[in-house]
Amino acid sequence: MPAQPRPSVLFIGLGKMGANMARRVARAGIGVVAYDVAAEARAALATEPGIVAADSLADAVDRLAAPRVAWLMLPAGAPTEATLAELHARLAPGDVIVDGANADYRDSQRHAADAAARGLLAVDAGVSGGVWGLANGYGLMLGGTAAALAPVLPLVRALAPAPDRGWVHCGPPGAGHFVKMVHNGIEYGLMQAYAEGFALMRDKREFGLDLAAIAASWRDGSVVRSWLLDLAADMLHADAGLQGVAPVVADSGEGRWTVREALELGTPVPVIGAALMSRFASQGRDDFAAQFLAQLRHAFGGHFVPPRAP
Repeated sequence: MPAQPRPSVLFIGLGKMGANMARRVARAGIGVVAYDVAAEARAALATEPGIVAADSLADAVDRLAAPRVAWLMLPAGAPTEATLAELHARLAPGDVIVDGANADYRDSQRHAADAAARGLLAVDAGVSGGVWGLANGYGLMLGGTAAALAPVLPLVRALAPAPDRGWVHCGPPGAGHFVKMVHNGIEYGLMQAYAEGFALMRDKREFGLDLAAIAASWRDGSVVRSWLLDLAADMLHADAGLQGVAPVVADSGEGRWTVREALELGTPVPVIGAALMSRFASQGRDDFAAQFLAQLRHAFGGHFVPPRAP
């Protein structure tokens, strides 16, 4: 029986996105080496057909055939920087590093320059699709040179919803993460608009509106139909009152970067900016401001200030 060819792609970071991306690539017939610092994450893929779980980054790189592609799905900052430093020491000229996690595009430009100085190639890949990507495919926004992208294209075509759609080469290094940053800023605004609209309908108590039915009806023919609306309709059907859900919305950083870039370019993004501020408010960051306003109304007009709940 002929020996199986050595895999040429390594996925580093096996969280919800990274693990499923490794699975989708392997199921397309491309051999994968997978690595994560967490033993349980490695173990979850150890029995997956077409995937070899490595015990260390050194072991993972040694298992690859050249030219090697290392695809990172790690948090921005220290985890990515430390892994890049080790990869720079272990990879050889002509190998490709893909950063597929959310990242500041300026960091991606710096990473590409650092890689080039070592004879390595770099691609920044904005990835959208969340936990549904394994079944439906991932939207991919790619930055880098044509030479850097060429060895990655088989992976891109396997990850995308179809080989010829759902992905785009946006431009030079940094362009992929810049476009993904804007994508996520738009996502903030869309989600905020849906949330505010459904909250307004809920508060019109006299009509007794069935929010789940309304959301379901909007999925067909309406100009506001979207995948986010599909998710909202399913969510409301399961629990229209959203009982037990804390009113706290995290922000992952992409919205902040989008608003920062808009400020620097002088491009107005009032919807995205307001959506980001609403997320901050949900995290309790407007509590002092609300207290300040309540007390100021009392000071000039004698308006009642309710005591704070214990």
